[in-house]
Amino acid sequence: MNKRTMYEQLVIQTQMNYSQYYGVYASGGTPVKLTEKPQPSYDEQIKIFADKIKKADHIVIGGASGLSAAGGGNFYYTDSPSYKKHFAKFYEKYGFKGAFAGMQHRWDSREEFWSYLATFLYTTQHAEIRQPYKDLQAILKDRDYFIVTTNQDTQAIKAFPEEKVSQIQGDHRFFQCSQQCTDEVWDAVKPVEAMVNSTKVPTELIPRCPHCGAEAFPWVRGYGNFLEGTRYQQEYQKISDDLEKHIQAHDKILFVELGVGRMTPMFIQEPFWALTNNLPGAFDVMVNKDYQFLPEQIEDKGVAIKGDIAKVLDDVKAAL
Repeated sequence: MNKRTMYEQLVIQTQMNYSQYYGVYASGGTPVKLTEKPQPSYDEQIKIFADKIKKADHIVIGGASGLSAAGGGNFYYTDSPSYKKHFAKFYEKYGFKGAFAGMQHRWDSREEFWSYLATFLYTTQHAEIRQPYKDLQAILKDRDYFIVTTNQDTQAIKAFPEEKVSQIQGDHRFFQCSQQCTDEVWDAVKPVEAMVNSTKVPTELIPRCPHCGAEAFPWVRGYGNFLEGTRYQQEYQKISDDLEKHIQAHDKILFVELGVGRMTPMFIQEPFWALTNNLPGAFDVMVNKDYQFLPEQIEDKGVAIKGDIAKVLDDVKAAL
């Protein structure tokens, strides 16, 4: 087994916490003791956010599902207007309450399943860069930064150089062997383009592993047998190398959490909290439209902004 990278070790530690307190997370809470200090007003929080960006030696963005959702990528869990638009033929027939509901459906055939999956992947692969990512581009311009994301929708690597992005939960641009017979991942974009217009994908177009012939599957956690192989390790290595470089340089690091929900706090939020607590000069800005969690242990090293991410980033951009 490959040696665990520093950031992956942090994730594993917080996963244990998640398992122990699953009920708390599932109900929308956190087992971490939160500050009882009165929080600044929204306008003051925006000023703090902008000031920390100006003064930071290095900025680490943690982009979670709420970041893409704020720009219209909100079709995963609800039958939003964007879901009804992009998945129209399936919504009309099945009435799915979001893209993930379709992934969990028991399809009559693999051909129809792959038609749905191709629609799902095509929608993200070919989506334009969403406004919150454009605002991030403006905010981070000419600054030293890195981005770690749990989003698999390719928005981050469309908006930023790939060497500055770690996609630790997978990437809709790639297929893997569903049986993990090989460490390889390969292009999913062209096969998806060939399938997307079919109501039932011709059997011969269903992607298969070039080694064992098993069905391919998107290289993403959450749908099946996620391959934690070479590319997975490379994604964790990138964020670990970035952090270690700036920690060794004693840089002031600004961590920014954007849209971390209750399903996956172990990949961004809790590692960021731990790093902020342990690193001199570190500061954590948390932005979420539903939750306002500021741990007591970093109450003087963080700010939790409860608000729409799109508005917050637009306001920070204006403040800068």
